[in-house]
Amino acid sequence: MRPTVLIADDQQLLAESLRSLLTPFYNVVGIATNGKELIDMATQYKPTLVLTDLSMPQMNGLDAIHTLIGMGVRSKFVFLTMHVDISLAVLVFRAGASAFVLKSASSDDLKEAINVVLGGGCYLSPQFPSDLVSVLAEAARRPMVDLATPQLTPRQREVLHLVAEGKTMKEIASQLNISTRTAESYKYHLMTVLGIRTTAELVQHAIKIGLICVRPLDAVV
Repeated sequence: MRPTVLIADDQQLLAESLRSLLTPFYNVVGIATNGKELIDMATQYKPTLVLTDLSMPQMNGLDAIHTLIGMGVRSKFVFLTMHVDISLAVLVFRAGASAFVLKSASSDDLKEAINVVLGGGCYLSPQFPSDLVSVLAEAARRPMVDLATPQLTPRQREVLHLVAEGKTMKEIASQLNISTRTAESYKYHLMTVLGIRTTAELVQHAIKIGLICVRPLDAVV
């Protein structure tokens, strides 16, 4: 029986290309377009492996897999991302993922990453020093420590994500089923604990830690 794979990426063209690439070798059970869908589909299908983007709407991939692991989902997790940032790779492995693959990687590199992970190993894109793989594999066995925002609760991270997406306090309150005043309180506390004074700086911080990403205008995928 072929391993099952769930793809999570908000870029439809890329997600469909990944489906076409993997279908000859694996049973692709579906495509999630945001972190919330990833959680719903992963709990429904319980795939052997989840191939997910880091930056997605509603909930980023890092928080999504942290939630899934907390729920007892035993899938293997492979991150496919445009972020060439070793600090993010550390967070990904500590969250419980087994691979950190750059979107600039070749299809052969991606297939190798999946094969390594399915075989019980860890994989890091060749663009990073090869001796880091063992270091990150060791990080995966330690309790997760969010080096970027250690003082933020999951709800605070949600608010940060939504602020960075350009949502108003009223829209954030509606999406999270809280009052506008409570949403404003979360934002104020975020700015206090992060030492940030403006909304623009909040957005920059969210980009820095991978909650959202800004894609180049000339990027096709």
